[in-house]
Amino acid sequence: MGSRRLSSSSSPPPSSRQMSMLAAAVVVASMACCAAAAQQAAQLSQSYYASTCPNVETLVRGAVTQKLQETFNAAPGTLRLFFHDCFVRGCDASVLLSGPDDEHSAGPDTTLSPDALDLITRAKAAVDADAQCANKVSCADILALAARDVVSQTGGPYYQVELGRLDGKVGTRAVVKHSLPGAGFDLDQLNKLFAANGLTQTDMIALSGGHTIGVTHCDKFVRRLYPFKGSGGGGGAGPPMNLYFLRQMRQTCPLNYSPTAFAMLDAVTPRKFDNGYYQTLQQMKGLLASDQVLFSDRRSRATVNYFAANQTAFFDAFVAAMAKLGRVGVKTGSDGEIRKVCTKVN
Repeated sequence: MGSRRLSSSSSPPPSSRQMSMLAAAVVVASMACCAAAAQQAAQLSQSYYASTCPNVETLVRGAVTQKLQETFNAAPGTLRLFFHDCFVRGCDASVLLSGPDDEHSAGPDTTLSPDALDLITRAKAAVDADAQCANKVSCADILALAARDVVSQTGGPYYQVELGRLDGKVGTRAVVKHSLPGAGFDLDQLNKLFAANGLTQTDMIALSGGHTIGVTHCDKFVRRLYPFKGSGGGGGAGPPMNLYFLRQMRQTCPLNYSPTAFAMLDAVTPRKFDNGYYQTLQQMKGLLASDQVLFSDRRSRATVNYFAANQTAFFDAFVAAMAKLGRVGVKTGSDGEIRKVCTKVN
């Protein structure tokens, strides 16, 4: 194995002065917002359903609680569902459409969690069963609320959600591949994709922290475990990996791994939404190259160190980034509708 692949060391922790500078930088970055996002935010309101469906948050939260009692898988799955929805055609629930040419049948979306999809179906049913709420709440808003609730119910922050999105009328598989980050993306590729959605590097690093309760299948990181043709001859692709962790992962994902084999993205506290993900990156135990690069690239390492040392700072940045993410591509007026069934247009 090449020396670039095998590493068990990490850089020294940042000084107090560096931490203070990072704190100021994160605050500034979190406050920055493009004009387009601000315009979309003006169409949303935390009290949007105050008169038409005042119990919507309670109804969605109840469905989330019930589903998480049945399976934890719905938590990371729902958070991923929201991210995929917003990055492809905007936050319009188009990811839920299930036709043969819809997003659901393309690329990364083919592995979206059935449990997460079931959670949204249940939440929609619970909302529409309320006489005051029937057919008044969009699937896009239900998904946004459910994403918040799985975060808070697994130990993460509880935050207010802006509402008022309409459901999209169109979904197409053709745009999925080029709209979502790849497991092998470097920092420049990540920043370019997130910037296209009005999100900063700090937003991107904070949202990546959602992987603290995430899982990934072997095919997404097996090239980091073994030397394949074109990977340099001595080791796998991407940033270096802790040698002991590498050996562990080879047991989880042998060369003849099962297509269903998976690993936790945060092996220490996989069922708790915390800042353990960033500590994992400091230890060179990031499975996805696109995760580990956040620490291996000096341009983003300081923010990883800051979030690893300060969970409150991570939570604050995550909440700010989720708010900005939720404003991407909002549908209004004739561009959208409130679906009667989340999986198909009216």
